Amino acid sequence: MKRTLQRWELAGIAFIVLFGSSLHFLFELSGYWRPMALIAAVNESVWEHFKMVFWPGLIWALIEYPFIRKLARNFGIAKAVSLAAMPITIALLFYGYTAITGEHYVIVDGLIFIVAILLWQWISLRLLTRPAIEVPWLRGSALGVLAILIVAFSTLSYYPP
Repeated sequence: MKRTLQRWELAGIAFIVLFGSSLHFLFELSGYWRPMALIAAVNESVWEHFKMVFWPGLIWALIEYPFIRKLARNFGIAKAVSLAAMPITIALLFYGYTAITGEHYVIVDGLIFIVAILLWQWISLRLLTRPAIEVPWLRGSALGVLAILIVAFSTLSYYPP
């Protein structure tokens, strides 16, 4: 069981890194097609780069769910936590190092992207393999968090705050 979940989460790392990286260029490659702004980065803001981990992570979760749902005890919670925490981790690391250095470096930004994915896929695996979390409001909150994230990432590129 644990080995199967490990394989799925490792495959998720590769999927999120590769698909997420492509989202950096997809809006431009689409000829600036407005519907593509839903999932692809439309500019160099940190917010737009959050979409590069969120949408591939959500798509991966939807792909893996039918295959691991009987093995994963806390699927909704694990995915809600990781999908919410990856962008937060990117923001903290990005703003932390740029506050210290006064500049940003593309190579460091790329490493932060990968570190956030590695860290939260690993934590997702830990949550998937631990005993079932039997807190009803927590399970409902996980779905609520995912819904809020989907709405936020679906609208704020079109209507920035």
